[in-house]
This record gives sequence, C-alpha cells and structure tokens, in this order.
Amino acid sequence: MGKKDTITKNYMKENTVFADAFNYLLYNGQQMIQPEKLREIDTTEMAILPGGDQKHQDSETVQKYRDILKKTVVKEDGETVYLLLGVENQTDIHYAMPVRNLIYDALQYGKQVSDITAENRKTGKKRSGGEYLSGFYKEDKLTPVITLVIHFGTELWDGPESLHEMLRVNDKKILDYIPDYRIHLIDPARLTKEQLELFQTSLREVLGCIKYAKDKERLKEYITENTRMYMENAAAQVIKAITNTPITISEEEEEINVCQAVDEMIEDGRAEGRMQAYAGLIKDGLLSVKEAALRMHMTEEKFVEEMEKVNEKS
Repeated sequence: MGKKDTITKNYMKENTVFADAFNYLLYNGQQMIQPEKLREIDTTEMAILPGGDQKHQDSETVQKYRDILKKTVVKEDGETVYLLLGVENQTDIHYAMPVRNLIYDALQYGKQVSDITAENRKTGKKRSGGEYLSGFYKEDKLTPVITLVIHFGTELWDGPESLHEMLRVNDKKILDYIPDYRIHLIDPARLTKEQLELFQTSLREVLGCIKYAKDKERLKEYITENTRMYMENAAAQVIKAITNTPITISEEEEEINVCQAVDEMIEDGRAEGRMQAYAGLIKDGLLSVKEAALRMHMTEEKFVEEMEKVNEKS
C-alpha cells in the first residue's frame, strides 16, 4: 500500500468522517448515521463456493480484503435498520471498480449466508425440501451491504461506474438480461459548492482542497478564505499528500491550522524570493551583505547562512 493510500485509509477510519460520507450519500447530509454507533469489523470477505457446503471437499474458498468495513444501526421512520457500510479509498482511478466492488459485496452476502447456514445446522431444527438442502430458511434475512468509493484524486473520474459500461455489448435486449451493478462514488472534481456544504466534518475541506488542487491560485484562495481550516492532523495530512501543498505538519500536534500553515508557506516563499533578489544584487556588486542583512532584519551571519541555503536550492 502506497503512502497516500495509507494516509487516506487512516483518515476515513475515523468514525465521524466515515459517518459524514455516508450521511452525504444516503441522507443528503442529514445526520442519521451516528459515529458512536459505528463498529469496525473484519475487512476480510470470504465465501465458500459453490453452495456454501463445507462438507464438500471440492468447495472453493474465495477471499478478498476491503479497505474499511463497519456495521451500524439506524432509526428511520421508527424502524430499526441494520447496515454494513464499506469504503474503498482510491487515489488513482480504478477502471474495473464495478467488478471489484461487486465481488466484495457478493462475498459479504455469501459470508452471511454461510454464517446463517452454520448457525441453523447447530440448532438441529428439522426442515424439509429446499430449506434442508440449502441450510438457509425461508424466514432468514441478510443485512444490506453498501459500498462507497471515495476518489482522493485531483483528476475527474473517467472510469466506468456500472457493470454495463464495462461490457462489450450495447444491445438493450441483451443488457436487459444482465443484472447491472453500479458503484456509489464521491468524486471531488464533480462536487458543486452546494454539495460540499452538505458535509459536516473536515471531509468538506479535504474534498474542497482536492477539487481545486490543479489550480494553485484557486486552492490558495479556498484555503485562506475558509474559516474551517483548523482541523485534525489526519485531515491535514491528506490535504498535504494529495494536493502537494508543502505545508509543515508536526506529528505531535493533534490539530493543525492549515490556513496559518499556508500563510507561513507564502511568507517563506516571499522571503526566499527577496533573498534571491538580494543575492543577485550582492553578486553584481550593487549591494553589500551588511545592507542586505539590515533589509532582511537579520544579522550578517544569519543572512549569509540563509543565502547559502537559497543558493543550494537554485
């Protein structure tokens, strides 16, 4: 796993951020999914194929690993809804994402069937017909699985978003007989200002910075004019890694003022530019080191030290 993938995964594991993403997807920003009710579970998706009968020696075990998977319960219209929610973080566009997510979801449902079947067989209840053969009873139900892809990339997602888009056929008659599978995607480049406002956590600023990352002036404007740029370290790490903004982030600090960090970066850049200009004037004999040091409010020793650093960079 690359550094960017590790940073985005660690960020999305945070319950408040995870809940924010799904509240945007499912409830248009309403705070229906509560962070404190999220429980992380094993991301291993494994199923026994075919049929789930572990007594058959020729059964095949299929195993995949998701990025993040959590279970939760939501109260909706007085009804309790149990959900399994998965997030796949993509710093690069994955051109087979519909098939990849389809496999994850299918394996999760297969695992649920296997678990229910094993539990049913333990009870020893007598069943007949199809229930006996499958081990899955008529009243048994599965927990819904929803997988969300979050694109932590600056490019517009141009990959397929459904299984049908990946097929080598356009005949609607044929497609009608092939169940489609669509991915759920959050793509920063597509988000409008109004859509960004639906996010309640630092995910809003993270996605906003990624959205404007290709336009450095727009990015600087977005950061310096945003009053919510004081955020947790993990969020600042994502902004730094994805947008290549050279801000200094201390691992010891729990919260980072990204706006201040960018201001300091801009000031450092201006100071470096002045240092380069003065170094050129000194080289041409138009300015003394003493005068240049005075203009930079430095001692001569400090000025020479900083000028050497600038010369090393250029």
